Formats: sequence, structure tokens, C-alpha cells
Amino acid sequence: MKRKKIVLYNPKAVFYDMPLALLAIGSVLDPQHYEVVIIDGRIEERPLQLVLDHAADALCLGITSLTGNPLRDALHVTQATRARYPQLPIVWGGWHTSLFPEQTLRDEAAIDVSVQGQGESTFRELVACFESGADLANVAGICYRDASGEIVKNPGRPLEDMNFFPRVDYELIDVEPYFKKKKKRQFDYISSTGCRFRCTFCADPFVFSRKWSAVAPDRMGEELAYWQQRYGFTDINFQDETFFTKRQRVSQIAEEFLRRGVRTSWAGTMRADQGSRMTEEDFDLVRKAGLRRVLVGVESGSQEMMDWLVKDIKIEQVYETARRCAARDIHVIFPFIVGFPKESDNSVLETLKVARELNGMHPGFTTPIFYFKPYPGSKITQDVVAEGYQLPKSIEEWADFDYVGSSGPWVSEEKYRLIERFKFYNKLAGMRRRLPILPLQWLAKLRCRRRFFNFPVEKVVAEFLLPQQQLS
Repeated sequence: MKRKKIVLYNPKAVFYDMPLALLAIGSVLDPQHYEVVIIDGRIEERPLQLVLDHAADALCLGITSLTGNPLRDALHVTQATRARYPQLPIVWGGWHTSLFPEQTLRDEAAIDVSVQGQGESTFRELVACFESGADLANVAGICYRDASGEIVKNPGRPLEDMNFFPRVDYELIDVEPYFKKKKKRQFDYISSTGCRFRCTFCADPFVFSRKWSAVAPDRMGEELAYWQQRYGFTDINFQDETFFTKRQRVSQIAEEFLRRGVRTSWAGTMRADQGSRMTEEDFDLVRKAGLRRVLVGVESGSQEMMDWLVKDIKIEQVYETARRCAARDIHVIFPFIVGFPKESDNSVLETLKVARELNGMHPGFTTPIFYFKPYPGSKITQDVVAEGYQLPKSIEEWADFDYVGSSGPWVSEEKYRLIERFKFYNKLAGMRRRLPILPLQWLAKLRCRRRFFNFPVEKVVAEFLLPQQQLS
């Protein structure tokens, strides 16, 4: 019997992580019954043509949606496929549809179904319905159009235990182009879904209701040993929201790596309170098992602002985590955010002070500073919208939304200039010492200490010598 074809598309973007969400939903389908074709707009030379070719005999097309510029390509592929195949079911899933389940269908008539939250079981049930012609009314976690054209939002689907799902099948893609794009044999893996914390600037509490599920350490060890033997990767980038959620689990994962001979470096996300609760022995163990870098979101150098953000961490925990990482040559990215609504000038200056101090603790520490943008689904966004802030009103407008570039309306021109110049000099000051730029680094440290950034004449010279910052 010929297998039913399922086409999955990952839109164009500026990063090259493996399409883990599509791999996850593709892997839960019975390979004896379904042929899963994953097409990545970031990898293929003619991705739209591939989608159209495969869609000719497909059961459905699934597209992942990430708020921001990737939406533009997702729309283009969706509209072109609908024009060619008017009867083909088109499903969108991912972050954008989790945040805008109904708006997505209202904005684009070519989308038949939007999926919210964890998608494995939802997509498996959708595919079964498409094949049998069954009503979608009983599929939890979706929005869809009924026979009359009305948009229907079904009840949500609770977060499921990741250990109930089959192993993610990376053979659904060719991993080599991802290694080539990254310029290193870095393997992407997600070991947990969701987040238990309640930060008011983040959409996770809205999407996952502060639930969290994780793959068991022994299963992770077995899987990663298998894939390393298969692909020969030399680094793992864990794509978890909070990899270090459970101290004992992380230690068990490290022990599994050592026991099974998984020889690789790896990187993951860590909260400062999690790092401060780990023992010295825990840190030694994960370092021995290959931990090379963690990402610790600080967000603000002001404890008052941090409490307002409901980060549930203390500045002292940030420094403690930094000291422990520095002692073991574990690199750290400490992201900060400035420009929150009603943030005081003193709060911004405290952020610059903490960023400077962390940056100087180890040459492998970086302290990127971003500007707050109202991310849909977050508590702060709900508040500013209630006060009159206008969010984008359509998919097309959300495609223009820029998370990392310009500042928001809560940052004055003067403050923006101060922050941008500080970012440059702080980065220069924290780099590993090299003879050609030592005088510039000395000046950069002096400027950051005194917050004097007028007449930045040496900036032109230094920019020729600075590498681009890498966050993964």
C-alpha cells in the first residue's frame, strides 16, 4: 500500500537550528503508513517549488510559524500552495498560532487549521481526520473553520509527558547542510518543553500554563549516543527554555554522557537561581561532561526592576552563578533588556553597571543588551495594550515586527545613544586581550567605568577588528 504523504515546511529565517518542531510532529506519525517530507526554506535553493511538487499528492501541508519576519515566507508558501491546490488542508502551528489562534485564521483564508501549544498528539489526530474525513470538533488544541465557515476554537490540550512520544527521527532531514550553515557539527536537541516560571515579559506562562515536561536522562543518554555515532557531531545546542530546571536531572544527564562515552561539548539555558542552587560538585560534573556555555537571562541590573518583572531571582545569585562558571572556564551569555515601560533612568544605569561587571569577570562572558518589545501573550504586553499601546493588527504587520533592532517608544533618543555606545565599548573591553587592540580595550574599560562615550573616535578603528557576536 502506498504511504500517505505529509509535507512540512520551515520558513526562511536568519538562524540555522534544525527544525525541531517539525521533526517532533513528523516523528509521531507511523512511518509504515505515512511518508513525511520536511522542506526547509533556509536550506533548499527552490523551497517553494519543492513544496508545490510534493503537495500534488499530499494529504496535508503543515507550516511552522514564528512571530516576526519568518511569517512573510510562511504566508507566501501558504498562498501559492492554496492557489495551486484549493482542496489541500493547510495547517499552521508554532509560537504565532499559539498566541493568535483565531486571528491567524481571520487574517489568512488559505489557512484551514491553527495549532496551539505542544503539537505532537494534536497533529497526529489532525492527520487521521484528514485521511478519514472525520469532523475536527474532537481534536483538542486547535482552531478551525467549520462547514459554515465559522471559526471554532476547541478546548486546549494539556502538556503531555515527552517520554510518551517516540524518539525524534533526525533521518527525516539531511543534517549535513545544517552543520555546513553553522560552520560546525552542532546538533540541536530539545530535552524539555514548557517553563515553570512566571516572568511577566515572557509568553511561556501564557502558552504552557507554567507546566514543564522533560525527557528522562537515561533515554537522553541512549538517544544522543546513537545520534553521535550516526552523525559524528562535536557539539550539542539544547533548545530548552530552561534546561537546568531540575538539578538532579542535569547531574544524571552528565553521568549518562560520561558512562556512554558521549564525547561532545554542549550548551544550555540556566536561570541564576538554578546555578546558585547547584553544588560545586554539580558544576564540576557538568563541566567534565562537556558543558561549554550557558545562557543566563538577567534582564535587569536593578533588583527593583527584576522584582517587577517577577523573575524570582536575586542579583547575588547572578554573581554567584557567574563566579562558579568563571572558575571552570564555562562561557556565559548574560542577556539584558532595557526600555521597559516606566523604567527609571537609575534602573538603566544599574543594568549597565551589572553588565560591565559581569563582562569583566571572564573573557568568555558576554552581556548583550536588547530593547523591550511587547511580546504577544506576556503580562506586560497586556498591560501596555490596556493603556493604549497598539500591537500589530494582522499577520502581515507581525511579519514586520522587529525584536532585536530598534528601541521601543519608552526609550529616549539620548538614552538610546548612551546604551548603544555602552554596548560597543563593553563588548570591546571584555574581549580576550590581543596586542593590536590592547590600547583600545584599556580606553573602552575606562569609558564604561566613567560612562563617558562622547567623541568615540576609536570606535571606527575597533570595528574593523571585532568579530560578530555569536549567541549559539
